[in-house]
Amino acid sequence: MAFTTIQIILAIVSGGMVGFVLGLLGGGGSILAVPLLLYVVGVHDAHAVIGTTALAVSVNAYVNLVSHARQKHVLWKPAIGFSIPGVVGAYIGSVLGKVAPAEDLLFLFAMFMIIIALVMLGPKQREEIQDFDSTHIRWLRIVVAGLLVGLLSGFFGIGGGFLIVPGLVFSTGMPMIMAIGTSLFAVGTFGLTTAVSYAISGLVNWWIVVMYLSGGIVGGVLGAWAAAKLSSKRRTLNFIFSAMIIIVAICMLVMNLKALHF
Repeated sequence: MAFTTIQIILAIVSGGMVGFVLGLLGGGGSILAVPLLLYVVGVHDAHAVIGTTALAVSVNAYVNLVSHARQKHVLWKPAIGFSIPGVVGAYIGSVLGKVAPAEDLLFLFAMFMIIIALVMLGPKQREEIQDFDSTHIRWLRIVVAGLLVGLLSGFFGIGGGFLIVPGLVFSTGMPMIMAIGTSLFAVGTFGLTTAVSYAISGLVNWWIVVMYLSGGIVGGVLGAWAAAKLSSKRRTLNFIFSAMIIIVAICMLVMNLKALHF
């Protein structure tokens, strides 16, 4: 599709908003990528929107993975062990997402947004200070958690970092900072799997990916700067963002309610 100048600007700004939220709160921002692309930029093909945002989220995760790896916040064995079954789940989820009617998919996505907002409002786990024993990893838990998270990630075209981080903590007992860094490998891999599946079906708009990423890089830098300045108000910011997600989700539910196929 051809884009107007206004749409190009809106796509870059939308990408910047997603990057800003990710940099500010450390997660949840990618959930806004789909509604922004649908209702702000004006791309009305829900399947193309999900495929496109999946690729943008994937690239963004891999970029951030580099800095975390340099700080030795990535545990590669759990990352790979989580991602391999997750890729299977992401592929299955992407296949199911492509065949689901667009209205039903957006309705379910809106419901999922509300769940995410409620999870983000929950209490944060404290950082562990003791040494992590990498010899006591619960591999069965990792495989099951990776498969389930990958399935949801593939179906909705999101990174799923907010699910991957607690999944890694639950299955390995690793400190939160290690889980955040390690999760980026899975986020990127799940998003890439979903994007490839959608791209094969012609459901990825490469120009939007470029526009989203160009805005997201700048937004991420600004978000990280704001996070340092507003660290004492992080809980309040999280509450405001969660409330915004719920409002957007309710609007999506209302707009798609009459067109549901179930």
